[in-house]
Amino acid sequence: MVLSDWNTLDSDPCDWNGVSCTESGDHVIKLNMSGALLRGFLAPEIGKITYLQELILDGNKLIGIIPKEWSALKSLKVLDLGKNQLSGPIPPEIGNLTEIVKINMRSNGLTGRLPPELANLKYLQELRLDRNKLEGSIPASRTSNSPSNKHQMYASNANSTGFCRLSLKFADFSYNFLVGSIPKCLEYLPRTSFQGNCLHVKDIKQRTKVQCAGASPAQGHPVVKPHSKAVHLSKHKGSSKPAWLLALEIATGTMVGALFLIGILTAIQRCNNKSSIIIPWKKSASEKEQIAVSIDSEMLKDVTRYSRQELEVACEDFSNIIGSSPDSVVYKGTMKGGPEIAAISLCIKEENWTGHLELYFQREVADLARINHENTGKLLGYCSESSPFTRMLVFDYASNGTLYELLHCYEEGFQLSWTRRMKIIIGIARGLKYLHTEIEPPFTISELNSNAIYLTEDFSPKLVDFESWKTILERSEKNSGSVSSQGTVCTLPNSLQARYLDTKGNIYAFAVLVLEIISGRSPYCKDEGYLMDWARDYLELPEVMSNLVDPELKHFGSDDLKVLCEVITLCISPEPDVCPSMRELCSMLESRIDTSISVELKSLAWAELALSP
Repeated sequence: MVLSDWNTLDSDPCDWNGVSCTESGDHVIKLNMSGALLRGFLAPEIGKITYLQELILDGNKLIGIIPKEWSALKSLKVLDLGKNQLSGPIPPEIGNLTEIVKINMRSNGLTGRLPPELANLKYLQELRLDRNKLEGSIPASRTSNSPSNKHQMYASNANSTGFCRLSLKFADFSYNFLVGSIPKCLEYLPRTSFQGNCLHVKDIKQRTKVQCAGASPAQGHPVVKPHSKAVHLSKHKGSSKPAWLLALEIATGTMVGALFLIGILTAIQRCNNKSSIIIPWKKSASEKEQIAVSIDSEMLKDVTRYSRQELEVACEDFSNIIGSSPDSVVYKGTMKGGPEIAAISLCIKEENWTGHLELYFQREVADLARINHENTGKLLGYCSESSPFTRMLVFDYASNGTLYELLHCYEEGFQLSWTRRMKIIIGIARGLKYLHTEIEPPFTISELNSNAIYLTEDFSPKLVDFESWKTILERSEKNSGSVSSQGTVCTLPNSLQARYLDTKGNIYAFAVLVLEIISGRSPYCKDEGYLMDWARDYLELPEVMSNLVDPELKHFGSDDLKVLCEVITLCISPEPDVCPSMRELCSMLESRIDTSISVELKSLAWAELALSP
């Protein structure tokens, strides 16, 4: 009811809840929806509220990306988006908010690097970016050797670049994945503002090496060599170096350079001679013998192709949104005279769509179409149109939503029983066994988590690879050096090979899923860290193993719990020979966990007995 008085028929919105206007009532200058539990996306149209000075949306459940259109808010002084579920990068266009004084984006899921454009915000005093997934280094440097004293820093920033240009009174970068070192000009900030990252500091608690393994390296960060003292001395004694030693160094350098050049030429020649492309292609008539992209009509001949108009009607003019990521939007719909569908649409502009991406799109559609199992999402078809530009995948819809929603988003009364949780775990295991061992080549889920598990009306799990778009885009970025705007490629790696190699990653993710299902906890919690780290103390000790179980569950199977802990321990083992296949794991679960109705009745009988006088 927060927006119950927002009546579009009113000529004056100044009396609406959360809306503040100028004294004359001419302009809206403040929107405050703090703690309103609003769901949905951030509307780009907010960028048209020209005189807006404060936009406060913290403490909601907003998803999706931060619209770059908000850069038009030239009068904005406060932007508060903290404690939501936003994702994607911080748009560099935010650097156009020239009047901004306070930015709060803490406790979201923001990714990517800190945009250097933030340094353009000369009036910025408070910047809160903690508890996100930001990577890279902090873009701050000072060309002069002036001290990092707080008051002196405020006095002059003329010789500074990056964040050193700002006069920040407070900033918090903690609990991200930032790398490099703390800039000298920011050392006046509290040390806690940098904890929980992957920085090169000894006196502040940082993430473990395992957690930082995937963190992006700092761009341009100087590498400190172990013999820096000797290097320093050589600068002063270079003039006294013997002539014969100098000649030897020059000759050695020339030889190394020649060998390096030969290596590059050899690699280029091998690339030009290689033809490992697995999708039909044809050579162009150019002298460089490039491989030109061509569309393969045979690859998708057995896959249903939907028109955009069909899907638009089915999904109620694409208004029925059930999920999103920075790369895609998922719509729910009902085909005329047919099934309910989940349609996932790629968020990409036509001018950024290359022939290389088209090849991978075809490969993904063909790859997903070959999957047919009761515990995997069924691809019904795809949509590929030029005007307007559209690339979509159409899946069979599972009516009970995602496993994540059932475990974490239902606050009143709904509860998954222990037996139902066991059925879901075994169903997921069966689906992964099918994908890993029963189809050739194997298939893995790009991002296996509780958001990738959809549940049918009878709570049967279905694994859906909605994040395959992200895989397509990542492959495009990796191969961008060999792709021209016309789509010519030197070599196109087998897209199925990466899926096959990632089966171990799926097995580890399965262990996290099992923990999430039996504990009811999220994979990551800002107060307690990663779920797997929390669980390690209980996995192998029977006397405390029950601490893993969701406290909301009144009844659970102790024998089942021991089996699950054994499975989890095997899945997370660092020894390659110890980690079993999904076939072995599925066999363990099916043979040692009883999910029959009699088990549920027995549990209920014990409950009744306990309640009887």
